[in-house]
Amino acid sequence: MAGGKQSPRQKMVNLMYLIFIAMLALNMSKEVLAAFGLMNEKLEVSNAKTTDNNLAFLENLETKASEDAAKYAEDYKKAQQVQKLSQEYFDYLEGLKKEMTKDVEDPTDYQVMDKSDYLDQKLFSGDGLAEGGKEFMKRIQDYRKQVAELVPAALKSSVVARFETGDANGKVVKKDKSKQDWINYHYEGFPLIASLTKLTALQADIKSTEEAALKAMLAGNLTDQVSLKNFKTSLFGSKSAFYSGEKYDGKIIISKTDNSSTPVRAELTLDGRKLSAGTDYAIEAGGVKMLIGAGNPGDHVIEGTLYFMQDGTEVPVTVNNSFATISKPSAALIAADKMNVVYRGVANPMSISIPGIPDNKVNASAPGLSKRSGSQYVMNPGTGRTVTISASGKLPDGQTVSSKSEFRIKDIPRPNGSIRGETNTAKMPRTNLEISTVGALLEDFDFDLNLAVSGFKFKVPGQPTVVVNGNKLNGAALAALKRAGRGDAVQIFDIEAYITNNKSYKLKKVSPVVVELTN
Repeated sequence: MAGGKQSPRQKMVNLMYLIFIAMLALNMSKEVLAAFGLMNEKLEVSNAKTTDNNLAFLENLETKASEDAAKYAEDYKKAQQVQKLSQEYFDYLEGLKKEMTKDVEDPTDYQVMDKSDYLDQKLFSGDGLAEGGKEFMKRIQDYRKQVAELVPAALKSSVVARFETGDANGKVVKKDKSKQDWINYHYEGFPLIASLTKLTALQADIKSTEEAALKAMLAGNLTDQVSLKNFKTSLFGSKSAFYSGEKYDGKIIISKTDNSSTPVRAELTLDGRKLSAGTDYAIEAGGVKMLIGAGNPGDHVIEGTLYFMQDGTEVPVTVNNSFATISKPSAALIAADKMNVVYRGVANPMSISIPGIPDNKVNASAPGLSKRSGSQYVMNPGTGRTVTISASGKLPDGQTVSSKSEFRIKDIPRPNGSIRGETNTAKMPRTNLEISTVGALLEDFDFDLNLAVSGFKFKVPGQPTVVVNGNKLNGAALAALKRAGRGDAVQIFDIEAYITNNKSYKLKKVSPVVVELTN
């Protein structure tokens, strides 16, 4: 008898064995034969019910395998093999039972089934085994070996014990300490009804083995699903970043990461835009991996539904999550104290942001300030000596953050007059000066302003001053230049310059240029 916790069916089989042993001490009364018959009937009914249960278990395992092949397919394949082997062995024993009772007129008249002729002739030949006996032993040994290799490890010992055929030599130790072959000990010389019941009990062992294997395969997977080895931890907070002094409200949560928690499909949107499987997201063990970009600075919402397969039916799980994108810093913030300066007449580019707050949630204001995109602004200061820029924004918890910065307003510095790109003084032949262009430059200025000249005055020593419109010498200036001699210093002064894209701004007086003639 197998040790450990036993099912009611197994207890009934064990009881039958006890009755059978007790029968050896009796004189094979008719009542005992009838008792074996009733026991056989009960085992037959029990086997039929177990068959139905086993089919239901197998169908359940098949459903699980279709939902999650990675977890259940291998077990389902083994379960089919166990079922096939069990049915073949069961049918073999059923064939023996039919042969044993084919000459019995009334199968329910157990008192007449007291002969042992059929199995004695079928299984034994002299002191050895007949071909039927050899097949009988091969069947039980093959079934025991093959099924033990297929069932979960915890069941292997019970399968071996349930279908044991004696010691290593196939012997059984009798009460008198002598040894006898297992098959002779159990099946030689016993009444027909006793052997019939023992075969039915063997069929019950087959059904019990099949049932235990199917249950273990299902239960084993269920145990794996709730095992902590299939979970990992994640840190979840109300927001992705916290400020110094705030209370951190995050918590550690666990989530499944194996194939049993893998969605079969997903329907997702990002800020209302439908996402595509494979391009924007990928389904993997434990959930969905997002493949999207972080997008523009601001809040983004992922919504939709994940679908999981459970008992052959798709179960929807709602998705409604958000994340925030902030501008990536491109450099360190380094500022010189008291050097906050903006220039009048110039579009001063500025960057305004508040760490931890998306750019679209930051508001900045000041006279002459306008926003371009993201954290980029332009300041065009007007009158006055200073301008104050105010910036504010709301943190995810609703708290408002604001600050102010004051900037000095300075005018564009005095431009230098230039001739042929040279400032202050220059030397050149008369012919070069005749064709040169008068210009204005802002040397060492932070902004690259495009300055143009609309007029100037031209003075040759000993000649009247000539007023010129434009940026090249006119006829009067050329005539005066012809009277100049070698080494004379020609002056270009009162140069009128302007900013090409801001003619309304009045530049400071442009410094003159003196040209020494080399011929």
